[in-house]
Amino acid sequence: MAAPTSPPDPVTRAAALCGGAGDDVAASGSHPAAMATQLPLPINPEDAVRRIIFPALRLLPPAMTSLQAVVLIVAIFLQESALAHRWQVVDAKRPERKGPARGLAQFEKGTRASRGGVWGIYLHASSRYWLSKVCEALGIPFTPDAIWQAMERSDVLAAACARLLLFTDPKPLPAPDDEEGAWKLYLRTWRPGAYTRGTPTARRQLREKFGRNHRVARAAALAARP
Repeated sequence: MAAPTSPPDPVTRAAALCGGAGDDVAASGSHPAAMATQLPLPINPEDAVRRIIFPALRLLPPAMTSLQAVVLIVAIFLQESALAHRWQVVDAKRPERKGPARGLAQFEKGTRASRGGVWGIYLHASSRYWLSKVCEALGIPFTPDAIWQAMERSDVLAAACARLLLFTDPKPLPAPDDEEGAWKLYLRTWRPGAYTRGTPTARRQLREKFGRNHRVARAAALAARP
């Protein structure tokens, strides 16, 4: 399937949902396509903001680069990978064994039929055009398989994809200090199996973990803000 050549109608809703250019927290700095070196794991949240998330957001429209977006991406990175894994670890004693998820945001590839994971943002009208532009900038083929495989090699790609998945949600982003709103958005977009299949105790623990991660993410985003 060829990459889109022009932005779809959902682009016009970006400013209304994400805030205007005045909210851009990633407006200056080097282009991420030039950043080939990955940070050693685990990554400090503030370093992740400055050296991964800001470069990723510079590939996207200013309306997508608000403080709210930065807080959410860091919180989700922490929730999904603890900023310590670039693929799903299925056996702590054998961390080289890879599960189906890739990147700091732990994206699965999904399928065309499921419209989940990478396939979801590849097909969704709100994200498809911008995903094609990210891939073009980073030299990644615009196919779900190539994007999924590249996520463990490009943290910038993982962050851009995380932002685009959030953008597919029709509601405005929650405020930077709206922990409950952020949690509900995370559940709607990532649909974590550990929560949906979890016991009441497991669900409570996941919610508490997200609360801690959100507070760390907010502090990191504020500290790194230009």
